[in-house]
Amino acid sequence: MENLLSLSFDYLSSFDGVKIRKGLRQLEGLLAQICLSRTTTAAERRRSTAIDGVAKSSPKDLASLSEDPAFREFFKLQEGFEWNVAIRLISCLERLLGKGSNGQNDLLLVSTLDLLRGVLLIHPPSRSLFAREIYMNLLLDLLEPSSCPAVQSSAVLTLVTALLEQPSITRCFENLDGLLTVTSLFKNRGTSREVKLKLVEFLYFYLMPEIPYAGRDAANAHGGLHRSPSKASRLGSGGRERPEGAEGTKTTNEKQSLLGRYLNNVEDLVEDLKETAPFGTNFG
Repeated sequence: MENLLSLSFDYLSSFDGVKIRKGLRQLEGLLAQICLSRTTTAAERRRSTAIDGVAKSSPKDLASLSEDPAFREFFKLQEGFEWNVAIRLISCLERLLGKGSNGQNDLLLVSTLDLLRGVLLIHPPSRSLFAREIYMNLLLDLLEPSSCPAVQSSAVLTLVTALLEQPSITRCFENLDGLLTVTSLFKNRGTSREVKLKLVEFLYFYLMPEIPYAGRDAANAHGGLHRSPSKASRLGSGGRERPEGAEGTKTTNEKQSLLGRYLNNVEDLVEDLKETAPFGTNFG
């Protein structure tokens, strides 16, 4: 696995778009081998081929993934700087962003962001990279009006993944005027409808009650795939009270007040959020 990562990292460090694309494909192939399982029996292969014309892979369930030796090896490698995929993808984004906006470069930006989201979901501790202002600013730069809609949409989704269960990173996002960046793009007349929908979804996500990531102990116990039940059970505190032991978090009401500086009718968003209760969240 180290050899494959080393080769893909070499390609990603290039300024040649063809080599960068090759490095991204190699990483994508590695993650696919880890996260997908091919049909094993002849009958399953025939059934899959008959339906879709090709033999398809299916996602592994979380329980089996956490016990998979290849996944455990990959997760362990991500704990160190040398083999961390997220930091290499972020560096690749920096180089691509410096080359300006054009069709081929935009495709590489989207592909890199897509892969980065997958890595941040597979290895949650890598999200801590975005607690650094330089990396958070990189995501915010991709949300400038000059970026193409596909890049903007992918950057919004990557931002959600980076902030997921990471209150400290959310505070970094706020301190760097991330809310101003997001709301300015939303209010910009040139912003596409698809991007505006993604931004509304982001605002709903931002306003939800904050639950910190369980951390290294839970990752060791559950393969990095599950949140601490004791913390997950505190979702019932909703937007009014801060959960016990959740220092550094903000309530929905606090974030509503902060977002209200840049956007009107935030109360409507909060009321809608309480009515729909996504992911079973109880706002009380």
